[in-house]
Amino acid sequence: MPSVDLVQNALRGVIDPELGDNVVDLGMVQRVDLGADGAVDVTISLTTAGCPLRAQLMRDVKDQVGAVPGVSDVTVHFGEMTAEAKKSLMDRARWKARDEVATDIPMTTRIAAVASGKGGVGKSSVTVNLAVALARRGLVVGILDADIGGFSIPRMLGIEGQRVTASGKKILPLEVPVGSAGGQLKVVSMGSIEGTGEDEAVMLRGLMLNRAVQHFLEDVRWGDMDFLLIDMPPGTSDIQMGLARMLPRAEMLIVTTPALAAQKVAARAADMARKGYLRVAGVVENMSSFECGHGESYELFGSGGGQRLAEQIGVPLLGSIPIDPAVAAAGDRGEAVALRGSSAFDALAERVVTEVMPPVEMAGCTARLFDQVEASLGPKPVG
Repeated sequence: MPSVDLVQNALRGVIDPELGDNVVDLGMVQRVDLGADGAVDVTISLTTAGCPLRAQLMRDVKDQVGAVPGVSDVTVHFGEMTAEAKKSLMDRARWKARDEVATDIPMTTRIAAVASGKGGVGKSSVTVNLAVALARRGLVVGILDADIGGFSIPRMLGIEGQRVTASGKKILPLEVPVGSAGGQLKVVSMGSIEGTGEDEAVMLRGLMLNRAVQHFLEDVRWGDMDFLLIDMPPGTSDIQMGLARMLPRAEMLIVTTPALAAQKVAARAADMARKGYLRVAGVVENMSSFECGHGESYELFGSGGGQRLAEQIGVPLLGSIPIDPAVAAAGDRGEAVALRGSSAFDALAERVVTEVMPPVEMAGCTARLFDQVEASLGPKPVG
């Protein structure tokens, strides 16, 4: 049977998208009641009764708590915070805003860390093509290449050899226009830093790897963005743990292949995310099958790994990307296959935007409190 402690830990993965902190530490979890049959009732206190983020919070609570072993059903109730609870929430937000890494990434930007447990599953390819598919919708999408030693984003986008520039003390990301709807990519990678060659090894220890990612967050003038996709290195070590500390409002997209071995390793990435109180938004299965010209389909790497993983960790399977030689060929040419439209990546982008990571409305339930927190911190330093 689940315990209250397990449910509370799961709720730490539910992030208020406006304040960038979990609902437990913000004092929004009013009650947790356990039934004898594994049913769980959770009461969440909102800052205003008509909070427009209710639906998102309800979905996130059900996703996180529903993944706890032994939970059979999750019911979410909503209440309204007292004046004292609102003051406590604002104090927490003020303290956290001073403690976190300072960036100019807008609070309305949805941040997705694209992660995997192991290398070779096509994580960077998914990152690039999902970013392009989002940008083709007219969105502004940032790509932060956090795979410091194994960067590949510049080549896949055809911007290898281009270098970022500076404005004052800030780095300006490389900008890539996409499509006819006004979409744009903003890209920062170790491969776009002066002095880093594409064939040269980047040899940094764990602390310095984390510092490099922090540098890309703190010292880059990202500007307005709808999404920021972070291409994570494989594994569950320094950079992954550092990201949970530096960007607690980030969410995880877990990439796996259908093979059982890849699925099991990817489960560790999801476990790491939740231990760092990051929300796991969903699973993407890459290299799902190969279809020959005569219409026959072959499951070269097995089948069902993405669905099994999604069920195991209690999140949706957002898409299955088939094996397509055009994806690798386009990446080698620096022309992401999604630039000309891809049914698989377009469908993935649609689900991301409309279901699991919809736009954040800053007219929401904590927006006014957030404005008060910002005002209480005073003006940000220029530079």
